[in-house]
Amino acid sequence: MTEFCPDPPSGWPRDLVNIVTVSAVVMIDIDGRVLIAQRPEGKSMAGLWEFPGGKLEPGETPERALIRELKEELGVDISESCLAAFTFASHTYDDFHLLMPVYLCRKWDGLVRPCEGQKLKWVKVGDLKTYPMPPADAPLIAMIRDFL
Repeated sequence: MTEFCPDPPSGWPRDLVNIVTVSAVVMIDIDGRVLIAQRPEGKSMAGLWEFPGGKLEPGETPERALIRELKEELGVDISESCLAAFTFASHTYDDFHLLMPVYLCRKWDGLVRPCEGQKLKWVKVGDLKTYPMPPADAPLIAMIRDFL
């Protein structure tokens, strides 16, 4: 979902910011590993690893977006009650500002599989820092490590 900020008060910069809202999830398996997905060729930031999720559709809540995206991308069913709000990321890229609520999930139905050609890896939290990530995702590593 894309939103545009209203006119700022007098004296504030007048540049409009394209805000893109996506939700992401830190899926944690029974062994305490975290799922990451590699952005496929042809997408922006191709080759970088990220936490699964995606853009919100108009009128969609972050939780509903995750339920939809994880079904489409990973072939799993997640109920809203299994998503625990964790933190959020806010990062300005060259042409948009990303606002990303992040959830934790330890329970889902189905086997995680790559449904959109992406590579997936279950990674020990201590090893997450060895995977190149988009600037919005990278700061989440320390929070996840401290939580788990």
